[in-house]
Amino acid sequence: MRDLLYIPENYKSLLDLKQTEHAITIIKDSFQTFLSADLRLRRVTAPLFVLKGTGLNDDLSGKERPVTFPVRGMGNREVEVVHSLAKWKRMMLADYEIEPGYGIYTDMNAIRPDEDLDNTHSIYVDQWDWERHIREKDRNLDYLKSVVVRIFEVMKRTEFVVYEKYPNIKPILPEEITFIHAEELYDMYPNLSSKDREDAITRKYGAVFIIGIGGDMPCGEPHDGRAPDYDDWSTPTVNNFIGLNGDILLWNPILKKAFEISSMGIRVDAEVLKRQLTLRNEEKRMALMFHQRLINNELPLSIGGGIGQSRLCMFFLRKAHIGEIQASIWPDEMRQVCKRNNIVLV
Repeated sequence: MRDLLYIPENYKSLLDLKQTEHAITIIKDSFQTFLSADLRLRRVTAPLFVLKGTGLNDDLSGKERPVTFPVRGMGNREVEVVHSLAKWKRMMLADYEIEPGYGIYTDMNAIRPDEDLDNTHSIYVDQWDWERHIREKDRNLDYLKSVVVRIFEVMKRTEFVVYEKYPNIKPILPEEITFIHAEELYDMYPNLSSKDREDAITRKYGAVFIIGIGGDMPCGEPHDGRAPDYDDWSTPTVNNFIGLNGDILLWNPILKKAFEISSMGIRVDAEVLKRQLTLRNEEKRMALMFHQRLINNELPLSIGGGIGQSRLCMFFLRKAHIGEIQASIWPDEMRQVCKRNNIVLV
């Protein structure tokens, strides 16, 4: 337990419980308003669970178990609590007939029972899931970067809103976000683990977008795992690099480590889907409903991702534990250690 939990020295929250709850409301309202306007996203209602066997649920790294249960009113057909809505959103772009240049966003709530519980991971996940219809000419690295920059600007605007309301929480985000390919990062720090590489580069620049997460690097391993059927992590780009996806990382001065805020990317088209399923020996997924719709060109090209709501609030409010933002469950020992160190879990 102690290995999973980090206790900042002499930690004291900058806001009390009532102020924290009010600040969470301000952050969530401001951020989603700015994001919606900047990316031209319309809010939609999202499911908490989807039918098993459709291919709609997000497989994340491919190892996580979904929460599954039978529905009596549907002949005990099994449904899965979502991990995220990466594929469901793309179907909604088609079904709602969203035009190129516009998109959707939603409040996504998920349960991930296999998470290792620590300062930043909970079995309860809340994020803004968003998806935007793009054209064929937009499936390139420059377009990906342009969207990342716009999301980062939304973060900076929200950070200023927090500062205006709570002047003791000073803005710390850098002027610009730094882009780096996973392969470049490996070359810079070949003797470090992927997480340690993230810490090193994010400590240096403050805000980083690591490009190309999921595909195998020259060392023979991916920087981190990604399912093969939503993000495009295999398309060649520049200088023999691959991938049209990545993660937004911020340097967290409280936890003294890189802090992932968003995973996002340009989505697979039919050709890339087939290639990545083959690379991961998952060709059997081709028969699933979502994959068939994509192969038959029934789904639009898109870019999308998820932005952690509790994590964003945690960062902006300088909290040491995600349990100071969201109501979840934690081991008794973790609660006791946190209480002794002025970390008040909701």
